[in-house]
Amino acid sequence: MSVSIDPAVAASLRGFELPEKLGFGNVMAPVMFRATCQDGVWSGGRLIPYAPLSLDPAAKVLHYAQSCFEGMKAYRTSGGVSLFRPERNARRMAYSAERLCMPAVPEALFMDGVKTVTAYCANLVPANSGESLYLRPFLIGTQPDLSVSASTSYEFYVIASPSEAYHPGNMRVWVERDDARAAVGGTGDAKVGGNYAASLQSIARLKKRGFDQSLWLNPGNRHTVDELSGMNFFAVMDGELHTPALNGSILEGVTRDTLLALAREQGYVVHEREIDIDDLLALVRSGTCSEAFACGTAAIISPISVLGDGDARYELATAPGPVAGCLRSALLDIQEGRAEDPFGWMVPVDIAEVG
Repeated sequence: MSVSIDPAVAASLRGFELPEKLGFGNVMAPVMFRATCQDGVWSGGRLIPYAPLSLDPAAKVLHYAQSCFEGMKAYRTSGGVSLFRPERNARRMAYSAERLCMPAVPEALFMDGVKTVTAYCANLVPANSGESLYLRPFLIGTQPDLSVSASTSYEFYVIASPSEAYHPGNMRVWVERDDARAAVGGTGDAKVGGNYAASLQSIARLKKRGFDQSLWLNPGNRHTVDELSGMNFFAVMDGELHTPALNGSILEGVTRDTLLALAREQGYVVHEREIDIDDLLALVRSGTCSEAFACGTAAIISPISVLGDGDARYELATAPGPVAGCLRSALLDIQEGRAEDPFGWMVPVDIAEVG
């Protein structure tokens, strides 16, 4: 598929300067990628200046939540700029789209989008370790009518944000016993906006208690650990790494899969299994569970220092712990080009010449 470049792109890029403080997702790159789909037929993509969208008030996305998205990153390396495992994001977005009865973005078009935005924003990729160009591809249904049915028209975008890590430092995590972010047979394993909307009430409550994130339990049994609102969960027990097994209500995180591969390569014993929340809390209290951390594209790895459950507080013995620190260093060394990439995860992007 061909990508066209709007003539106004060059001026948008020339007039843009990075602020000294980035934060996460606060600074938007001045260009974005757009493609459309009508009755199953995709257009070619176009790079255009970043601008508000124009949507009919009756667009399906606004009423029936036909929307899915991805989160991924481009990193500055000694050899230029590279994307990290973009094909995994393309496949996961196709899965999420199918779950919402949306047409999958063709992988070639997806790659055109993320590579083009990265190529033209290469000068905006931060150089500090742990920082990156965060990319947000998303797909929305735009057909303007109020019938409860799948849209016949869609728009695919890729926007970008030069960013720091999502949650630097240790996290205080609250065990969510009451609410559920997804239902059995629902959209828990798809990356759709509704899952995040369902988490907001819990987050609002826990922040009043001095915590940062919810730890969600499986919606079917309400006693085994699933994940955090936007991150997967890991625990270290007697030096071995444990994470909840994928079960249909857990998002198959790209960083999760990456850390499992790195941990096995480094000789850690890895368990993907059901983790009972009461067993976990007892093991934290006894010291058998010495560290826990969350992981995700935006966060990288966020050590957990406290698990809160009702009136009880369970302190982790080490936060950040040695296992989390080792895996984080190994991951960033590959992403930022300081170590060899034996897995073939990094995809170099040719930098565009901006007139």
